[in-house]
Amino acid sequence: MAKRIGILGGTFDPVHIGHLRSALEVAESLGLDELRLIPSARPPHRGEPQVRAADRLAMAEQAVAGMALLQVDDRELKRDKPSYSIDTLESLRAELAADDQLFLLLGWDAFCGLPSWHRWQELLQHCHILVLQRPDADSEAPEALQNLLAARSISDPLSLSGPSGQISFIWQTPLAVSASQIRALLANGQSVRFLVPDAVLAYIHAHGLYRGAN
Repeated sequence: MAKRIGILGGTFDPVHIGHLRSALEVAESLGLDELRLIPSARPPHRGEPQVRAADRLAMAEQAVAGMALLQVDDRELKRDKPSYSIDTLESLRAELAADDQLFLLLGWDAFCGLPSWHRWQELLQHCHILVLQRPDADSEAPEALQNLLAARSISDPLSLSGPSGQISFIWQTPLAVSASQIRALLANGQSVRFLVPDAVLAYIHAHGLYRGAN
């Protein structure tokens, strides 16, 4: 039987309940076999992460410990070049059976920015794209994506068929949590309890992360 694997990339600087809740909701609602969090080493579209790759990886691993459905994949941290999604998808595809389904999870803002991504037109050759949309999102996709959506969009994410090639939207519980907010609170000596898993909070304190700078 074909496997169904989701992937959620990000700097995870630090990983927080917004990342984890989104991942779990998608994995359960779509009946995925697993969903992989993939920490990025050098994201092309944003500044350098504040803490070391080893710390971000360790926090992600601590966050999902004991949850078989959520896994951490460190392949991008092993690459000595920017973390391009197309490279990650090609690498994953090389390890999977031809009929295994890959689902790339993107927030609405990231999806709208796709035309600036490296070899973005090739992404759907390797995966389906799941756009995580909150109920308060009312903006339209940029013109560069309108034709793609018209040709590839499927209204029901449970109806995505085949190993790749389609786009669907999936509603998310809105959690107004951001890594930048967490870093700012920690830099100011404030608590981030309940914004990150307890294991992640313990790791942050044990290693003195995010002190004194936003």
